[in-house]
Amino acid sequence: MAQSAHPSPPPGKQMLSEQVYTHLRDAIMRGDYSPGHALKPQDLANQQGVSLAVVREALLRVVGEGLADRLPNRGFAIPSFDDRRWQEITEARRTIEPAMLRMSIERGDVGWDARLRAAHHRLVRTPAYVPEEGEYYSSAWAEAHRVFHRTLLEGCNNLVLLEAFDRLWTSSELARRLSAHRHPDRDAAGEHHRLEEAALSRNADAAAEVLVQHLTQTATGLTDAHH
Repeated sequence: MAQSAHPSPPPGKQMLSEQVYTHLRDAIMRGDYSPGHALKPQDLANQQGVSLAVVREALLRVVGEGLADRLPNRGFAIPSFDDRRWQEITEARRTIEPAMLRMSIERGDVGWDARLRAAHHRLVRTPAYVPEEGEYYSSAWAEAHRVFHRTLLEGCNNLVLLEAFDRLWTSSELARRLSAHRHPDRDAAGEHHRLEEAALSRNADAAAEVLVQHLTQTATGLTDAHH
C-alpha cells in the first residue's frame, strides 16, 4: 500500500511555545537583559514571528521558574537586584539544604561517596566560562554545578525534599549568575572543595556551616551589586 504524500503540518502552537520559551530562557540566562528590563510581549512576538498567545505562554513559564516577574499591570520584567524574592529564596535554601546535607552525611553510603567525588571532579574539570557563550557561566559548568550540589544532598534519600531543592535551584539560578558576574574574584572552587571534604569526612556540623556560608556569599554578592 502506497504511503500518503501529505506535507508535514506546520509546527503547532505547543512546539512554537517551546521554541520561544527556550530562546527566552537562554537569553535571560546569558544576561542579554539587564535586571529590571521590561519584557514586552508584542516586541517579543514581532522578533520571534509568532502570536502574542504563544509569547504569553512562554513568559508565564519563565515567571513560574523565577526568571521573570509578572507585574501588577500585566507586564513582565527581569527581576531587579533588590527583588525581595532573592532574599526569600536564599533564606529557604539556608533552612532546607543544611538539614538535607546532615541527613545525607548520616544516611549516605559508599555509593554516595563515589558519586560525590565524581560530581566534584566533573565540576573542577569543566570550564566555567566559554567565550562563545558570553560572560556568564557556560551551560556545561552550570549543569556540572547543579549536579554537584544535588549529589551532595541526594544521600538524604527523601524525594520530597529533593523536589523542593530542584525548584529552589531553578529559581535561584539567575541570582547566582548575576552575583558571580559582579564578583568574579570569588573563590567558588575553594568553597566547593571544602564542601566535598567536609561531607566525605562525615563532619555534619562543618559541612552545614560551609554550605550556609556558600549560600550566603551569593546573596551578599547580589546585595553588594545593587548598592
